[in-house]
Amino acid sequence: MIVLGIDVGGTSIKGAAINDKGQVLDRFSLRVNKSDSASKTIGSLADIINEFVKDHDYKEKISGIGIGVPGIVDFDKGNVIHSPNLPTWEGFNIKEFLQKKTNLPVILNNDANVAAFGESIFGSGKNYNNVIMLTLGTGVGGGIILNKKIFDGNLHQGAELGHMVIRVNGKKCGCGRRGCLEAYASATALIRETKKAMKLHPESLLNHTALENDKVDARTAFLAAKQNDKTAIQVVKNYVQDLSEGILNFCNIFRPEIIVLSGGVANEGEYLFSMIREYLKKHNYGMKHAPYVDIQKASLGYDSGIVGAACLALFK
Repeated sequence: MIVLGIDVGGTSIKGAAINDKGQVLDRFSLRVNKSDSASKTIGSLADIINEFVKDHDYKEKISGIGIGVPGIVDFDKGNVIHSPNLPTWEGFNIKEFLQKKTNLPVILNNDANVAAFGESIFGSGKNYNNVIMLTLGTGVGGGIILNKKIFDGNLHQGAELGHMVIRVNGKKCGCGRRGCLEAYASATALIRETKKAMKLHPESLLNHTALENDKVDARTAFLAAKQNDKTAIQVVKNYVQDLSEGILNFCNIFRPEIIVLSGGVANEGEYLFSMIREYLKKHNYGMKHAPYVDIQKASLGYDSGIVGAACLALFK
């Protein structure tokens, strides 16, 4: 079986033909203009899909299309309810429109749910039934997979993992609330705290590291900490504690077998993951009696969205 997996982003749409082993066969893409109407963009996508299908010898085997869309999605009806990055898409029925244009069945879901689903089927979570994925980027997103199925809550609007409060009356979050995990564990938050530490400690290697790399980014504190800079070590320690508190809550609420981390911060690898595991070991509710939760980096990388979208169509 071959399906098309499509990952919709704020600036581009990535797609690929993917088989039932999760292998990416061929790719296609489309630039997104946020000011364009949904019908114009999805119409262009349909044209690309039709041309793509015509040009490949496995066209008779393509059985459907899976799509991951940013925002709140009613996947039963196929509507985009709310999408901050694609406001012109709100209220548009992607499923109905694309099915008519391509003559292929279409299924869609939220992009974070889709990426988590992909990791649970073909990625780091493939050997587990219960998987949580956190994406540590500009914000903190993620998805929950329970018994190999996407959990998305009432009216498909749950699993907003980045907006669990870890500190009452804490730092302001982009969502309008205070103290959200996103306000402490995103790459944006890490950069904010790194810059603050640089101003307070001009002697720190943080300043030299930022100068060397021509910018302050999510790697800056980690690079300096690995050189035993005390200020950087404290920034990293504070970040890991806040991130781990969020992860610990997910462990205690859901008891997944694995939590998968993706996004730029997750690229710190074992240096980061070993600290998180140690924190969980010390603070887990139930301590030694609690089941072990593995912490691993997402293995599908930038393909998690298209592979996860394909999984919607493969395992519907």
